[in-house]
Amino acid sequence: MKEIIWLGRGGQGAFTAAKLLGAAYTIDSDGKYALAFPSFGPERRGAPVRAFTKLDTKPVADRSQTEKADYIVILDDTLYSPQLRELLKEEGSIIVNSKNAIDGVRVFDAEGIATQFRLPTVNTVMFGLLIGLSGVVTQDNAEEAIKGYMPEKIQERNVNALLRAVQEVAE
Repeated sequence: MKEIIWLGRGGQGAFTAAKLLGAAYTIDSDGKYALAFPSFGPERRGAPVRAFTKLDTKPVADRSQTEKADYIVILDDTLYSPQLRELLKEEGSIIVNSKNAIDGVRVFDAEGIATQFRLPTVNTVMFGLLIGLSGVVTQDNAEEAIKGYMPEKIQERNVNALLRAVQEVAE
């Protein structure tokens, strides 16, 4: 099973990104299953939010928080702490939206990409960075998930931001 932890703040779209990944994973096969769910305290914009995506080739019923993740995707660098490394599987990695370098962590300026496409959040950019680094879903399936989940008026900007993020990883 592949397990991804998404860390963000309320309103940044961490849970949306978790759901998009799950949708993209299951698009082209009946033999693929996904579960995406959030975990947060008092609901308010700006409060820390954790979301989880679990991907497997058999039905996923376990809604417990991930204890060892393949990837941790952090939408707001203020939520990063070195202790997060303890939540990674041996070959796992952390991806952070930040303008500052962090030792041992993949850092990208997701806000810069989001700004290019007039997006208020970095969730689809971070989704693109994750798929570019992991290959856990195809770019085509990620695009299809965005088109199937997001309102039509914002689909094109989000797809373009996702594609730019995948390209950023390839460079």
